Amino acid sequence: MLKKRIIPCLDIKDGCTVKGVNFEDLKNAGDPVELAKKYEQDGADELVFLDITATIENRKTFVELVRDIARELSIPFTVGGGISSVEDVRKLLEAGADKISINSSAVKNPKLISELAKEFGSQCIVVAIDTKRIGGTDLVHIKGGRQATELTTVEWANEAEALGAGEILLTSMDGDGTKNGFDLRITKLVSESISIPVIASGGAGAVTDFVKVFNETRATGALAASIFHFDEIGIKDLKQELKTQKIDIR
Repeated sequence: MLKKRIIPCLDIKDGCTVKGVNFEDLKNAGDPVELAKKYEQDGADELVFLDITATIENRKTFVELVRDIARELSIPFTVGGGISSVEDVRKLLEAGADKISINSSAVKNPKLISELAKEFGSQCIVVAIDTKRIGGTDLVHIKGGRQATELTTVEWANEAEALGAGEILLTSMDGDGTKNGFDLRITKLVSESISIPVIASGGAGAVTDFVKVFNETRATGALAASIFHFDEIGIKDLKQELKTQKIDIR
């Protein structure tokens, strides 16, 4: 059984950390390098950096910013946003990323998952899935959540695993930024349908939300942003409570 991970997320726009609700109404949340240093000191298990408008603006992730953040970290560091080729990944890994996250590019070209896994190893290929329930169906969304696809979420998670993904970062768009708790239903469906690790994302608002997602689904990681950025929950306090609840964490 894999130990559970607490993972802060830096959503980056124009070089700044931002946070919104349901992928909209973005507000500045601080300097990404300073936040990264803080999370390392606070005991985060990993850190995720998502350049959330790279795909929409048709540009590459900020490599220099990735390098600046990586210099401050010893914990695993995942980077995503605008990644669409082997060369993109090579540049980010050389800049200090440990894992890369692909979303829109993987949906448009599923073979990319296999290409990257073959070149760099499945262990560093994370497929991010932004999911939203529409008309009773869980649909994969791309382009920063702006465009629905016809892919169903569980189906795509299984295909991504088969193609060589090493991990799934599952974000509930319905829960994103609401602080109403992780979407246990879709997290449970996805995590029980595949064998690779699943990171739950979207909706964390209280310590009990982390307890529930680890106790009621097979997610091995829980990602959050605003509650950490704005010091609503301290990572050390959160991990202490999870230990009290007999949850095996890193």
